[in-house]
Amino acid sequence: MRNVRKMSAAITAIALLCCLMTGTAGAASYKDTVKEIVICYLPNEGSEEFAEYRGLMQKELGDHLGIKVTEINAADYNAVVEAMRTKHADVAAFGPVSYVQAAERSGAEAFAVAVPNGDKSLAGYTSKIIVKNSSPIKGLKDLSGKTFAFVDPASTSGNYVPTLELMNAFPSKDNEYFHTNGAFFSSVSFSGKHQNGLQAVLNGDIDAAPIASDILDIETAAGRVGKGDVTVIHESPRIPASPMAIRGDLPDDLKEAIKTFFLNYKNDDYFQFMHGLAPEQKPSYIEADDGDYDYVRDLMEKVMPK
Repeated sequence: MRNVRKMSAAITAIALLCCLMTGTAGAASYKDTVKEIVICYLPNEGSEEFAEYRGLMQKELGDHLGIKVTEINAADYNAVVEAMRTKHADVAAFGPVSYVQAAERSGAEAFAVAVPNGDKSLAGYTSKIIVKNSSPIKGLKDLSGKTFAFVDPASTSGNYVPTLELMNAFPSKDNEYFHTNGAFFSSVSFSGKHQNGLQAVLNGDIDAAPIASDILDIETAAGRVGKGDVTVIHESPRIPASPMAIRGDLPDDLKEAIKTFFLNYKNDDYFQFMHGLAPEQKPSYIEADDGDYDYVRDLMEKVMPK
């Protein structure tokens, strides 16, 4: 009987130890393994003009997470995708097309999008094709033989959407036709970011360029372009809003903590100058998911069939 009691006590002790070990493992925090996260920005959002707003958000996110938060600014759109694929970036501000590419190549997961009045149906922006206010160009057909600068090969509103709009206006022409010097445009190039194309139009270096509507709003609100300085000769249908996305293989509790921070973030200046949403629009982040960008996948297939 004494041996039976000893064995029973030993089994109980082992069971208790297993429970304690399981409890410890279950309570493990991302802080035990993750000491820093890196946020990566596209060239548009990574501009020096926005450093103040990014820096404040970065500090507050670090305080919320209890770990170091660092930012990097990508040289081009593909660099953001690659940064996440190679695990040099944990969170990124993507455009819709670059997000789709990152989801395929890097396991990116969309988690938040900036919207006015908390209404996802109002989320999004358009692609506008602009010319200098004194330009004789009035529409897409007038662009033939002119100089034009797309933004980046992976830019949604700066390449894919304006290309599709041109393809729709000239149904017999394909993507390559509008990206070849001397075909439709006398000269065609990539500016690198929306603000560069805007300044090139204002300076008279090129005849026309596409620009995201929210970026044009941001540049106007900041006084870097006057309301009458450029003319919009064409505007696209609404495009799904650019998402914040996270690397899919990060610890679940870290992903949840980051998501919670963004969905509760309040800073009028940040939303106005990073997202083009004025304070009276009551901007905030709301949840985004991968299915929001199926439209973009279809758009990409139309412009550049696989």
